[in-house]
Amino acid sequence: MALYNDFRSFPRTFWVANTMELFERWAYYGMFTVLSVYLTDPVSEGGLGFTQQQRGAMQGIVTAILYFLPILGGALADRFGFRKVLLAAFVTLASGYFAMGQFHAYAPVFIAFLVVAVGGALFKPIIVGTVSKTAAKGTETLGFGIFYMIVNIGGFLGPWAASKMRDISWQYVFIMCSVVILINLVLLMFYREPGRKEKEKETFVETIANIFSNSITVLSNWRFDLFLVIMVGFWITYMQLFFTVPVYITQWIDTTVIYNHLGFLKPVFGAVDEGVGIVHPEMIINIPAFSIILFQVLMSNALKNVKPVKSMVGGTIVLIIGMGQFYFHVNGIYFAISLVIFAFGEMASSPRIQEYISSIAPKEKVGVYMGYSFLPVAFGNLFGGFLSGSLYGSMSDKFNFLKDYLVENRISTRPALDAIEDNGDLFLMAQEKLGMSARELTQLLYQTYHPGGIWLVFAGIGLGTAVLLFLYNKFILDGSKG
Repeated sequence: MALYNDFRSFPRTFWVANTMELFERWAYYGMFTVLSVYLTDPVSEGGLGFTQQQRGAMQGIVTAILYFLPILGGALADRFGFRKVLLAAFVTLASGYFAMGQFHAYAPVFIAFLVVAVGGALFKPIIVGTVSKTAAKGTETLGFGIFYMIVNIGGFLGPWAASKMRDISWQYVFIMCSVVILINLVLLMFYREPGRKEKEKETFVETIANIFSNSITVLSNWRFDLFLVIMVGFWITYMQLFFTVPVYITQWIDTTVIYNHLGFLKPVFGAVDEGVGIVHPEMIINIPAFSIILFQVLMSNALKNVKPVKSMVGGTIVLIIGMGQFYFHVNGIYFAISLVIFAFGEMASSPRIQEYISSIAPKEKVGVYMGYSFLPVAFGNLFGGFLSGSLYGSMSDKFNFLKDYLVENRISTRPALDAIEDNGDLFLMAQEKLGMSARELTQLLYQTYHPGGIWLVFAGIGLGTAVLLFLYNKFILDGSKG
């Protein structure tokens, strides 16, 4: 009954903001969960054929900018009003998504993705600030739990829809994202800005000066700065779910075992590729999102009396246990179970980050503090993207391993292999020379080169973060805020 009353305490604007978040996440994750595969799949298979290093650089730089800019977005929202900035965000996002599907060269795709990042940066601090301002005292944990559940409903629907769209054409994925974003223009008519006081008009120079002034105010708190630095490690680890897992599943994981257990749901969640039933990686990545939809509110309610930083420590440990399991499995079912473990760690940690920052921010500065809450996400994406590309290229890439194998066994020469521009053609050539099926060749490369080692590297980064968070809570916060 108490939980029901807490739900009723949230005003309409809270629910409108969360619904906007649902559609924005639908579009973003619909694009982002398939992006690694789209960028690196061979051209002969419908992808763009970029290298892992190119993929990592694009994802790292653009997503870092996406999370750097909310500092400016939060200030602009405080200056011009939430509604006006939301309008600009939706138009920018829809334009960027549409453009991403129109280009095939590296630079234009990079720029279009950057447009999406600008739109997302305008949107993010406004919605988080709205959730914070509309949650009554004592319901903050539930409010952010609901918010995080909504994020994952969008994060579930987006990849599912994208998986179906890409079976028709990759271009339809980006058209779908644009259409979904435009739904928020309708919802904007029902949005009422919470608790904003009218401000005197400022010049652009004064607005920029205030941003720098706010920066000095916020970043003069060394405890807060230290927390932001520590959380970079968390986001490096977590973002591999989107940077690295899709490519790893595509190249190494046997998803036919999942497809064979879907029964009548095969047309809903599965696909048929060259006569073989599979499950696309974006559908498997949906498993954490679905777990969070089912359990996030219950988890948040269960953890409401646990201090946020302590919850982050425990959640991060569970998350890296799930990630560490990736090392051991090529069977899609066991890989999926590992993702469920990962999801429970995420439930206990990720939503508590913004709750913690919101709790220490002055009410009149919530938008600004929320902007800075994205700094560790930015650096985590930047470093995580580059690490994903470089480490995957050297430790896990199937096509690089194939070239090594063919050269080491004197089947071909490096110049001859490098002259083959399309990796799909390379793999077919290797199958013919070795007399193997695609599955047999993949198993040979897996057993020879052990690509799962990359997960031990990222789990190690996560473990280091958990240890630093524990020390931060014990010696810096002294138990007062953690």
